[in-house]
Amino acid sequence: MNSAMTQQQDDIAGLMHDLGAQAQAAAHDLASASGEARSTALRAAADEIRRQTPALLAANGEDLAEADRRGLSGALLDRLALDEARIAAMADGLDAIAGFADPVGTVLAEWRRPNGLKIARVRVPIGVIGIIYESRPNVTADAGALCLKAGNAAILRGGSEAVRSNHAILACLKHGLATAGLPEAAIQLVPTQDRAAVGEMLRMTGLIDMIVPRGGRTLTERVQNESRVPVLAHLDGICHTYVDGAADPGKARAIVVNAKLRRPGICGATETLLVDRAVAASLLPAMVDDLVAQGCELRGDARARAIDGRLKEASQADWDTEYLDAVLAVRVVDGVAGAIDHIGRHSSHHTDAIITEDAAAAERFLAEVDSAIVMHNTSTQFADGGEFGMGAEIGISTGKLHARGPVGVEQLTTFKYVVRGDGQIRP
Repeated sequence: MNSAMTQQQDDIAGLMHDLGAQAQAAAHDLASASGEARSTALRAAADEIRRQTPALLAANGEDLAEADRRGLSGALLDRLALDEARIAAMADGLDAIAGFADPVGTVLAEWRRPNGLKIARVRVPIGVIGIIYESRPNVTADAGALCLKAGNAAILRGGSEAVRSNHAILACLKHGLATAGLPEAAIQLVPTQDRAAVGEMLRMTGLIDMIVPRGGRTLTERVQNESRVPVLAHLDGICHTYVDGAADPGKARAIVVNAKLRRPGICGATETLLVDRAVAASLLPAMVDDLVAQGCELRGDARARAIDGRLKEASQADWDTEYLDAVLAVRVVDGVAGAIDHIGRHSSHHTDAIITEDAAAAERFLAEVDSAIVMHNTSTQFADGGEFGMGAEIGISTGKLHARGPVGVEQLTTFKYVVRGDGQIRP
């Protein structure tokens, strides 16, 4: 390694260490700040986002133009794009988070021991949270706001394709912090796009308390493999919708189109459609009509293609692919047991849905599918913290430890035990 490269690495390590030290100091201040101060900061940031809508649109327009020159797909461009409605929703999300009850200091349980000791389990902030994400600039607002509400400092590392949008949103968040008299270092963006900064984040034990990756499988696997900091995992969204033999055809058709095509580039988009053999011949062609009419490419197994020749042949890899695009894999299965078996082998444990009017089949599916979110008679696109009433989310945790499903304010806290005595000594 030459001296110039060594110097560059040293510079990035120093830069990241400084960010971490500032975040640690800010986290200490936030932990002792009032819940009202944190809510005031969020409301002021929401108002500033509304005021700065033209500036946000201009910054995002530059990002979109650059992304288009780089040849990003239509689905990725949609993930990147802001418009007035999305900016308004971003601001509304901050207001919603501000209105939640303050989680910090909540007594989760308390009891008294026979020796007179009083013990309480109390919710506290995690500390400094590093979030590494791609494409969607609204994550800057969502992640910063959720961390702040929970009393945490945040170090955000967004994708290079959204750098201008992310900095414009960060300026609004910092305005909110300043308005409330809170440290601006409570929410920071990594100021370099050098990939070495990500590697440095993953080694910052003692300065970062938890890492949350939000992006594709490549990003998440890198973080999980390399991080020395605890990771709250968000794997890819290989989501399934199963249309049962007892499905209402009208519901099934509407839900399938929405689950796949409302926004195909989000992690809650359905990537595989499973159809019960009992209704495949009668219902699949109509669903194919709906999907093809909206520009969706379909890849099917042999049984599905025998029913409708418009489906391309699916490869084995298709059952394990998160397309994030207008592409859908289709398989005919033998009832709810066949659907559960397929999902067990191919799901990323994100979100899986059953469409049926058979209550017993629905309950079996909901009980036996081992995913963070299971649904009945609705679109997988509802797999979203905002839609769950959480205001926003940092991501959907597909692991089973600490948090599972949408990661909102409560999931960004931990707890400690507070023990009060009156001179007791242990015999």
